Amino acid sequence: MREKEILKSQVAASLDMLRQAIEQCPQALWQDRAYKNPFWHVAYHAIFYTHFYLHPSENEYVPWEKHQARYVSLEESPAGSAEIPDKEEVLAYLRFCLEQMEILVDGLDLQAESGFYWLPCDKLELQIYSIRHIMQHVGELYERLAPWGDVELGWVGMKSADRPS
Repeated sequence: MREKEILKSQVAASLDMLRQAIEQCPQALWQDRAYKNPFWHVAYHAIFYTHFYLHPSENEYVPWEKHQARYVSLEESPAGSAEIPDKEEVLAYLRFCLEQMEILVDGLDLQAESGFYWLPCDKLELQIYSIRHIMQHVGELYERLAPWGDVELGWVGMKSADRPS
């Protein structure tokens, strides 16, 4: 089904743009409390929901082995600098999400209900919704990076055969 290959391409491209933002984020901005949610928290949140919504349902969700439930919601930010994951940990989660995406998308019935009662749509629309969610946060993080000067953030239009997913 071509739709699944398109979804994989666009999720991978969106996560590649998020990866660029994470890699280029200066340490001072990574944990800057001037924002309600520090950079790392927004990145973790975006990765979590991407991974979560790739599952058939909330009940079938299998978390990443290092998953931290307290980082999921942006309603409140976890306090304490000792809790802050470093870039490598968040990038490891992003890589895990990409690996899982390659597997989980293949198993999706795109015409089935979303599997998440708060999202009354089918799986195809849920995946488009999820891509939009990633890109909302990518835009937010790119905007935060702009004042920091020599930050090179490129547009990724689709998954490329010559670029690792």
